[in-house]
Amino acid sequence: MESRPYTNLVGLRVVDDEGYGRYRAAMTPILERFGGRFGYDFVVSEVLRSETEAPIDRVFTIVFPDRETCQAFFADPEYQQVRATYFEPAVSHTTILAEY
Repeated sequence: MESRPYTNLVGLRVVDDEGYGRYRAAMTPILERFGGRFGYDFVVSEVLRSETEAPIDRVFTIVFPDRETCQAFFADPEYQQVRATYFEPAVSHTTILAEY
C-alpha cells in the first residue's frame, strides 16, 4: 500500500524578499533530495481573518513523501545551515496553518 504524501500549509511574514529568494534557491536542491517539493505558493496582500497575531504575507504548501521524511529534512544539518544563513534574517514569523 502506497503512503499518502505529507503536507505542511505554512504562513510566513517575509521581511527581506531578496534574502528569502536566496533561501529558496539554496534549500530547494536539499528539499528535492528528500523527495520534497512546493505544491502551492502565494504572496498574500490582505489577510481577512487569522487565528494568530503574527502577520502573514506568504502562504505555501511543502509536500514530502511521508511525515518521517519531512522531519528528516528539517533536521538535516545542511538544511539547518541554509536556514540559519538565509531564512532567519529574511522571515520574522512562521505559522504552521495545517499539517496533513
